[in-house]
Amino acid sequence: MKEDISIPNGSNSWLERRFELTKNGTNPKTEILAGLTTFVTMAYILFVNPITLEAAGMDKGAVFMATALASALTTLLMGLYANYPFALAPGMGLNAYFAYVMVGNVGLSWQAALGAVFISGIIGIIVTLTGLRELLINAIPMPLKHAMGAGIGMFIAFIGLKNAGIIVASEATYLDLGNLAEPGPLLAVIGLVIMAILTARRVKGGILLGIIITTIIGIPMGITKFPSSIISLPPSLAPTLFKLNIREVMQISLFPVVFSLFFTDMFDSIGTFVGVASRTGMIDKEGKLERGNKALFVDFIGTVLGSLMGTSTITTYVESTAGVSEGGRTGLTAVVVAIMFAASIIFSPIALAVPGEAVAPALILVGVFMSSSLNKINFNDFYEAFPAFLTIIMMPFSFSISFGLAIGFVAYVAVMLLGGRGKEVHWIMYALAVIFILYFAVIR
Repeated sequence: MKEDISIPNGSNSWLERRFELTKNGTNPKTEILAGLTTFVTMAYILFVNPITLEAAGMDKGAVFMATALASALTTLLMGLYANYPFALAPGMGLNAYFAYVMVGNVGLSWQAALGAVFISGIIGIIVTLTGLRELLINAIPMPLKHAMGAGIGMFIAFIGLKNAGIIVASEATYLDLGNLAEPGPLLAVIGLVIMAILTARRVKGGILLGIIITTIIGIPMGITKFPSSIISLPPSLAPTLFKLNIREVMQISLFPVVFSLFFTDMFDSIGTFVGVASRTGMIDKEGKLERGNKALFVDFIGTVLGSLMGTSTITTYVESTAGVSEGGRTGLTAVVVAIMFAASIIFSPIALAVPGEAVAPALILVGVFMSSSLNKINFNDFYEAFPAFLTIIMMPFSFSISFGLAIGFVAYVAVMLLGGRGKEVHWIMYALAVIFILYFAVIR
C-alpha cells in the first residue's frame, strides 16, 4: 500500500504551506530523517575547521563557535528562502587555503584573510544579482572546471599528509616519508584505515565516526587529552567576531587571492547544486535548477556572514546528497540540519579535544572524493589535457589554489591561440589571462 504523504490541516499546515511537502512528494518524518542524515555526514567540519584555522593563529574555541553558528544560520536561510535540502558550512580546501596559503604563505594576517573572504562574498552577491553569473560560467571551459575540483582535492590531500607527519620535508628530495612508528603519524595512519573502511562499506557519517574512533584510540597513545566534561557553556565568539580587516587586503597584488576565493566558491556550489539536484528531479527539461539564483545568493550571503563571525568561506556541501538519498526534497531538511548545528555549540569540549592526527585522515579522504572529477577530463585531447594537468599539479606544487588556477587559465588561452583555435576561446578568458600574466610579470 502506498504511504499517504499528504499533510492534514492543523499543526502541520504551516510546514505544508512553507515547504510544499506534498508537491515535492515528501512528509515531515522523511524530511527530519534526511536532515539528521545530512548533519551526521558533514558534522566532521566542527572538528576539522577549528584545527585548520588554528594554524592561522585564530582562537580554536571562537572558530568552533563561528563554524557552528554560521553553518546553522546559512543553512536555515537556505531552507526557508530557497526551499532546498542543501546544507552549508565552511568549505574544505578553502579553509586550508585560508590558513596555509593566505596566512602561512602570502603572509596576510588572519584578520586580513577574513577581509578577503568578505570581499569575495560581496563580489559573489553582485555577480548573482546582476546576471554576470551565467556569463562567467559559460566563459570557463569544462575541462578547467573539472581540473579545479581535482586540483583542490590534491591540495587538500597533500595538507592532510603533511599535517599527519606521513609526508615530511627533506633537503635531499624535497619530500620524504615520515617516521610512521612515531605516535602521531601512526595514529593518523590508523585513522586513515578506519575511515577508508567505513567509507568503503558506505557507513553513514563514516568520516565523523572515524574521527571519533581515532580520537579515542589516541588516548592510550598519549596524543588525545580527553576533556573533563562533555557538555559546557559555549566558548566565546569575541576573539574573532567582527575582527576582519578589509583595508589590508585592498591591493592589486592580492587580486588572484580574492578571485580564487570567489571563483572556487561559485563553481563548487554550482557543481554541488546540479549534482545533488540531478538525483532528485529538481532539474528542469532545459537543464536549469529552479530557484538556482536564490540558492547561490544564500551561499554568498553565508560567506559574508562567516567572515564577520570569524571563519573561512561558507559553501554548499556535497554531503547534502546523503539527506537527499534518504528522501529529503525541501528546505525542511535544511532547517533540521541548521537546528543540529545550533545545538552542537554545547558540545565544544569534545570538538576541541580532537587532535590534528585524527583530522588529517579526513582531509586525505576529502581529497579522494574531490579528485573524482579527473575522469571527466579527456586526457587524449592535448588542448584539454595540457591546461587541465597544469591546473591540477600546480595547486599542490605551488601550495596555492590561486596560482594553479592562474597558470591553468594562461596555459589554456596560449595553447588554443597558438594552436589555431583562438576563436573558440571566450573573450573573458583572454581578459583573465592578460590580468594573470601582468600579475606574474609585474606584481608577483
